[in-house]
Parts: sequence; structure tokens; C-alpha cells
Amino acid sequence: MSEFIGMPVPRPRGGAPVADRAADRAADRVADLEARVATLRSRREPYVLATVVRAQRPTSAKAGDRALVLPDGTIEGFVGGVCAADTVRAQSLRLLRHTGRATLLRITPEAGAPREEDGLVAVGQPCLSGGTLEIFLEAVLPAALVHVYGDSPIARAFASVGRAMGYQVEASDDPLAAVAADTSAVLVASHGVGEEPVLRDALAKGVPYVGLIASRKRGAAVLAQVDGGERVHVPAGLDIGARTPGEVAVSVYAEIIRLR
Repeated sequence: MSEFIGMPVPRPRGGAPVADRAADRAADRVADLEARVATLRSRREPYVLATVVRAQRPTSAKAGDRALVLPDGTIEGFVGGVCAADTVRAQSLRLLRHTGRATLLRITPEAGAPREEDGLVAVGQPCLSGGTLEIFLEAVLPAALVHVYGDSPIARAFASVGRAMGYQVEASDDPLAAVAADTSAVLVASHGVGEEPVLRDALAKGVPYVGLIASRKRGAAVLAQVDGGERVHVPAGLDIGARTPGEVAVSVYAEIIRLR
């Protein structure tokens, strides 16, 4: 057999070996999926990442196959045939709409009625081709978006504390900067500078929490000029005896969390 050592691998007509072409296609699929994930994250769009972690033959999917499930039920990628895909879709939409938690989905012809326990959902699938799939479903939800207006110590502390808590914080000292439509909270902390335009924009867009850093007396005077001002929390934050900018920021987030 020594005469075969070092001989080139036979190549099919037309280029690279079949194994090489398959590896290239797999790499392209991974790159496409990662690019799509980056786009969804930049647009703050929720999705579920489904990853096959175990495949017991016969199945059309194999360990490592991945797909994205979007809120409209669209599946991008591959995690199995029609029956498996329908189950992945249904369970993924359930995660997006109700729990938001990660789940291991087991699809097996041996399961009867759907069974659920901590971190696991087992589903029977009679049209599966006899094998079992275990698919990890990870719901990826955009971080809550908060908008803070002002360049005061409290505004800066509010931005820092929010980022430490995992919120996405948009900080601005421009009163005409638009508040994003999916903003969860707006805090106006400019101490009398350009407050009304920001408050009006936040209220018009139905932001769930709108807060104003001001005394009750000054706050009432400001809100008298703003339609819907009764929805604004002033003084913003829970009464926890806050004194420093950081403590005030914590009190505002405590109020936001309580309302959510």
C-alpha cells in the first residue's frame, strides 16, 4: 500500500472535492445566519435561535443545524423536516409571546401528550421518521430601551446605572431628538432646559413611563403647558430618601421596575 501514500485525492470534474464544497456551503450558511442575527439585533427585533443539539437517526437534521424563528412564524435556516419545523415554530412563538425563557425541545415519536418540566418540553410527533431530535430554543429579546434627556449629574448617573442593569440607554442633550417608538421609559433631567418638547414627544408616542426631575411645584408649572401631563411622574422616582445623583437614578429605575 506504500505506493499510494502521498498520491493526490481524486477530484470530481469541475473543481474541489465534494467534502470541501459541502464544508464551504456549511460555512456560508453560518455566515449568513450570523449576519442575519446582527441585522435583527440592530433593528431591535426579537427572535428565537433554534440549535439542534442531538439527533437520533433517522432524522433529516443533524447536531449543529440552526435556524432563526421570527415573530411572524418565519423560519430561516434548517432544523428538520416539516413536522419538526412546525413544532419548533409553535414552541418558539410560545417563548416569544409568553415566557421569554430558553427551553430544550425534545421531539420524539415515543412521547404522548406534550410534557413540560423545568427547562424541557417533550412533544410527540407521529409523522417524524422514527428518530428523536433535541433542539435548544433561545429567545433573544431586545433590551428595554430608555431615553434620558439632559446633561446633568442625574442624567449621567441614570445612563450609567441603566447600562449596568442591562438596559439600552439613549442619552441626549438635544430637546428635538426623536424618542424611539419602542422606548420603555423617558426621563427628563435637564433642570429646566428644553423640557416640554421631550415630554410632548414621549407622551404622544405612548411611552409607558415618563419621568421629570423637578420639585412638585416646578413640575406642576411645567406640566401645565403639556397635554397629557398628568401621566408624567414628578418628582420622578420612588421616595427612598435618595440624595446623590446615583441614588436618584436608582429610585427612578425602582419606579420603572415596579410599574412594569
